[in-house]
Amino acid sequence: MKTYILGYLTLLFWKVKADFSNEDCWSLGFNKAVLLCSSCDLLDNFNLGKTLKEPCLECCHYDESVPAQTKYAKAILEVCTCKFGAYPQIEAFIKSDRPSKFSNLQIKYVRGLDPIIKMMDKDGHIKETVAIEKWNTDSVEEFLNTHLELDEAEPDYLKTNMI
Repeated sequence: MKTYILGYLTLLFWKVKADFSNEDCWSLGFNKAVLLCSSCDLLDNFNLGKTLKEPCLECCHYDESVPAQTKYAKAILEVCTCKFGAYPQIEAFIKSDRPSKFSNLQIKYVRGLDPIIKMMDKDGHIKETVAIEKWNTDSVEEFLNTHLELDEAEPDYLKTNMI
């Protein structure tokens, strides 16, 4: 009888524990809306699996259930140069060679504006605007790789070093 009650309480504990809210996941450092369970497996590569894998699995979505990412034809990264001091990671991205990887990315300097990325369709209509003031250089590049279509133009063989 004790084993049955103990098993029931353990099951109840795991059920309550499995209902992490968006806020719970965010406080643990996970974004429940976009976290894929396959990402949790990568924690072992950085020796973080012992401490973070279990909460990661409580906050993730299985890869099959995630809708396909929307791809956009063009993007404009808008920022004010006067705010580079407040956003050194955005400045580092802009001044690096990373923007040159995206021929359909335009960098536009707008006085007084915090950094944003405007995603546009092929006709130039703005479809999505994303605030990027807390992003690092890798996050900006990953976002553009994920949401920006590859340019259909022929590759520049001098830049790609392809024959």
